[in-house]
Amino acid sequence: MATMNISIPDPMKEWVQSQVNTGAYANTSDYVRDLIRQDQLRRSQLAALQAAITAGIESGVSDKSFDQIIEQARNGLRNGGL
Repeated sequence: MATMNISIPDPMKEWVQSQVNTGAYANTSDYVRDLIRQDQLRRSQLAALQAAITAGIESGVSDKSFDQIIEQARNGLRNGGL
């Protein structure tokens, strides 16, 4: 495992330590690793959402009615996905 040294303002350091003191994290490194994992997940989800939006825009205008689109979406959700 690699080591990384960072500088943060005292209020942030105190916040991190308070999170460790709750017992939710073993140490400050554990807290920072969790933040990084959360950020990676959030960015991955955002990229997937952006890709879906782009695909939707690039697919053009549908010839289906709004009600048909909604029904298709509902059916897709009932069947475990779109």
